Amino acid sequence: MNIFDKGFAPAEASLRYLDGDYVVLKPGSFVRCAISGKPIPLDELFYWSVDRQEAYADVVVANEALERFGRGN
Repeated sequence: MNIFDKGFAPAEASLRYLDGDYVVLKPGSFVRCAISGKPIPLDELFYWSVDRQEAYADVVVANEALERFGRGN
């Protein structure tokens, strides 16, 4: 089944974020931004925190998280 099949329902993925990559723990088509809650398609996921294991929608939101929480936990 792919996104062009009838009855396709996008599902939220569960990922383990690594340095420069991630591992899919539960398959899906998107993850949620930790700050905005916006869904991020996996093919558009470029920003995340390895320390906090959370995804960010874009560079502005990633910078906001960095300013808010710092680099570590």
